[in-house]
Amino acid sequence: MHCSATIARTFRGLAAMVGNTPLLALQFRWKNREHTIYAKAEFLNLTGSIKDRMALHVLHAAYDTGDIHVGQTIAEATSGNTGIAFASIGRALGHPVVIYMPDWMSAERAALIRSFGARIEPVSKEQGGFLGSIQLCEALASERDDVFLPCQFSNRANVEAHRLSTGPEIAIQLERGGLQVSAFVAGVGTGGTAMGVGAYLKSKYPKVRVHPLEPAESPTLSTGIKRGRHRIQGISDEFVPAICNLKSLDAVIAIPDGDAILMAQKLASILGLGVGVSSGANFLGAVRALASYGDQAIIATVFCDDNKKYLSTDLIKEEPVKPGYLTPEIELLSYEALARAY
Repeated sequence: MHCSATIARTFRGLAAMVGNTPLLALQFRWKNREHTIYAKAEFLNLTGSIKDRMALHVLHAAYDTGDIHVGQTIAEATSGNTGIAFASIGRALGHPVVIYMPDWMSAERAALIRSFGARIEPVSKEQGGFLGSIQLCEALASERDDVFLPCQFSNRANVEAHRLSTGPEIAIQLERGGLQVSAFVAGVGTGGTAMGVGAYLKSKYPKVRVHPLEPAESPTLSTGIKRGRHRIQGISDEFVPAICNLKSLDAVIAIPDGDAILMAQKLASILGLGVGVSSGANFLGAVRALASYGDQAIIATVFCDDNKKYLSTDLIKEEPVKPGYLTPEIELLSYEALARAY
């Protein structure tokens, strides 16, 4: 690693607080039968989201290659969790951090980023939203020679983070119980989780299926273009990310944002699992996959982040039930936290 002993020691300390999360075996009753779905408890990472894995690995890899140096400014475009992760980990490593974020993300996201000492540059729809955020990052880097761009939407290290950690952890934790994953479901923001976990699981179990998930109200993956609006922050931004190769994945699963909100509320109020809206969507996506593959299938997913980033959003409001929603049909029973992989 091209860095000082102090930086190397900081990376070791951070590595102890990122990844290697428990796998939750969630029992529920649906259609008069009991079922189990497995979800990684990613809300237990350093800043409360799965993005810590990516941020730590991207910066570690950049130090290895010499693409980043001590004191450089980290600038990233994000819908929130990635900005929080880079703010925390970047500051731990001594880097100034600038985050470009659409101005309609939750207030908690912005507050958390600022609390870690990073600067936020809010980007309006008129300035281009998510795509505008990326362009502003690139403009900053073109003006200065001391800026490092993680480029989460196109950086292969994002995929590698999950191929090297999240995927193997899922396999190990299930294998201890004599189980083998049948399918993996994950909402797509950058696509790093689906692509990385999918790459590992498919290399180990060639028949495994990997399903990307999107909001039913905004079928960007299905259409290739931004369509509609939705309330599942962190997934289905305004484009299909460069690192997300849909041809290597299986069928896209669509979940209504209201159904995702209801399930996240139920996970908190019934099981005490305070997770975000995308986690509710992932749980429902896993149920959809279970319905496709049969009761004996082992379906895994991720609970991406915690509910603390959504306390000013519809997550804490009464959400109306609409025809076709899955959540009202599901009775959550209990969960068991399976041991960490290592």
